[in-house]
Amino acid sequence: MSVAVVIVAAGRGRRLGGGTPKQYLPLSGECSLQRAVDAFLAVESVARVVPVIHPDDASLAKTALVTIDDRRLMSPVAGGETRARSVLKGLEALQDHRPEIVLIHDAARPFVSAEIIAAVIAALDKADGACAALPVVDAVWRAADAGPPQPVSRDGLWRAQTPQGFAFDRILDAHRRHDGSAADDVAVAVEAGLHVRFVKGSEQNYKITTDDDYARALSDIAAAKD
Repeated sequence: MSVAVVIVAAGRGRRLGGGTPKQYLPLSGECSLQRAVDAFLAVESVARVVPVIHPDDASLAKTALVTIDDRRLMSPVAGGETRARSVLKGLEALQDHRPEIVLIHDAARPFVSAEIIAAVIAALDKADGACAALPVVDAVWRAADAGPPQPVSRDGLWRAQTPQGFAFDRILDAHRRHDGSAADDVAVAVEAGLHVRFVKGSEQNYKITTDDDYARALSDIAAAKD
């Protein structure tokens, strides 16, 4: 099975303090983008990896990826005005290679495991799409400016992670038909009528979004070296 990967690194990281986008912040000698790319290049079935970056981040991406010597790593492509449009740019960069399936992953998730990647790929044998996810276990409330908070049932609620994998031709067509507003690729797939399965993610597969997340990532890396 031919597998390609889109690494979405076009975000600007506005929720994280400082001027450097989160995917390029140093993590013990490597940034999150580099760690994410390395994780997928370590998978033998992966034939292509294409990073999608913000047009203003070409220099940052070059510095992050210059040490990776692997012909499967394609040159970064510039993203679009939304996450979904950026994913579409990545998919279109892959279309001449005609992969059977594609995995779409957030560059700000540097700790994705080989087990999660394998589980998403395996789930695509019986579905059009697959998503790493975790069931919601905390109490959930809906709050409004007026009136008391209202409890929300956790039954059937999941926290989506990445990678999210799909039959390549079907997700490319779905993104081309989509208006570009979706928060993730499962939303695009479901809107297009694709059958998507969830597979078990990991709490360690977190996304670096806030200063606390970044501090946690640094701590986790330091602990792993001890």
